[in-house]
Amino acid sequence: MKKVIKISFRVLLSLIIFIGLYILTAFTLSKITVPAEKSLNGDIDIYILTNGVHTDIVVPIKSRQIDWSKQVSFSNTIRPDTTASLVAFGWGDKGFYLNTPTWADLKFSVAFKAAFALSTSAIHTTFYKHLSESSSCKKIKINNEQYARLIAYIQNSFQQSANGNTINIRTNANYGDTDAFYEAKRKYSLFYTCNTWANNALKACGQRACLWTPMDKPIFDKYR
Repeated sequence: MKKVIKISFRVLLSLIIFIGLYILTAFTLSKITVPAEKSLNGDIDIYILTNGVHTDIVVPIKSRQIDWSKQVSFSNTIRPDTTASLVAFGWGDKGFYLNTPTWADLKFSVAFKAAFALSTSAIHTTFYKHLSESSSCKKIKINNEQYARLIAYIQNSFQQSANGNTINIRTNANYGDTDAFYEAKRKYSLFYTCNTWANNALKACGQRACLWTPMDKPIFDKYR
């Protein structure tokens, strides 16, 4: 019995130390700013958008460089609206996206699998007609070369079919009438979260970002 208690204590202590180190590392590295590139003629508007937990990267649906509707079709939404001008991309754990519409629906099994990279990932896309800047929505101007890098980063996050197309996930778990889900690369974990993906997207196109963060707030702190 004493041996069981001793082992349990060590496991609990190790868990507490791990959580403490994780929080300390996340706090420290998220405070370190990766500066934006010096650039001129930033004429493309992108946005970072948060729901208070998760960060999306929002870009124009159509530009001289790409028409996103050819890769994430309006027809994959419940009510296709071709008048939309913006599309948001968010990467995350597939189980969270499809099985957890609210925090009240969160299951331990889903959270455990997500934390330790035991499930697959998905990209969530949402079409918007327009966005207004606020504490949860920040506009960033980038140039064509930077946008080309962002396009490549987002495209490389999708899984592709044998013929090179994105793979739509057929589901009833949509958040609204204008969103859809797609199969994605990589696995979600404590060390690579939805916000890590968004933070890396900003790095990819040369914008202010955290050195590393698993959370949304440090990203938005860079754009106050």
